[in-house]
Amino acid sequence: MTAPTVVRDERTTAIENASYRWAYLFMSYGLLLSVAYRGLVRQESSWDLLALVIVGGIVATLYQGNQGILTRRWAYLSAAAIVIAAILGVVLVLFPR
Repeated sequence: MTAPTVVRDERTTAIENASYRWAYLFMSYGLLLSVAYRGLVRQESSWDLLALVIVGGIVATLYQGNQGILTRRWAYLSAAAIVIAAILGVVLVLFPR
């Protein structure tokens, strides 16, 4: 009599999670490139695609926060990124090309 084979183990789960990470990164950066192309080359606004990127990041952040893995350093870096983005947005609105 042979022992039953293990269908799923920790390695399988780790590889699946890594593949989901790569897929998420590929889709997010692909959408960002599409938004940049539409805006810079075709002079179209693509807020719908940009919203997908932003909402995807918010969902991941909320899940990580709910699981308690975000650190104080993460909070400082996020706050700094938001402040820099806001300043850049104000500058671009006040001084268009």
